[in-house]
Amino acid sequence: MDDTNELSDQTLPFWVTVSEDGDDDAMGMFGRSSEPALRAVPLGPLRKNLAETVDALQQLFADAEARGGTLPLAEAQLSFQVTASGGVQLIGTGQMQGTRGLTLVFKRPS
Repeated sequence: MDDTNELSDQTLPFWVTVSEDGDDDAMGMFGRSSEPALRAVPLGPLRKNLAETVDALQQLFADAEARGGTLPLAEAQLSFQVTASGGVQLIGTGQMQGTRGLTLVFKRPS
């Protein structure tokens, strides 16, 4: 059995928000207008969505590095949230106030 099939049946517990109408996939973790609840997030979709997000970010970082200049990109830190269905939502700086998320740190090897 390959890793993808194994992950499709596995879950990982995450605290996510649940809105008043019961939607636990709208805002990811700890939105402002809802209550946190522990949910079993499926690893298959989470792995796929996180891989797609990282691939896109790596391309953006490669484009930034190719520009060169006096301030080369040496490190990038990004915050993201995980939805109950395994979605990945990057958190912009305007959204970060009062929002908790996970942080990805991409560092250039020494």
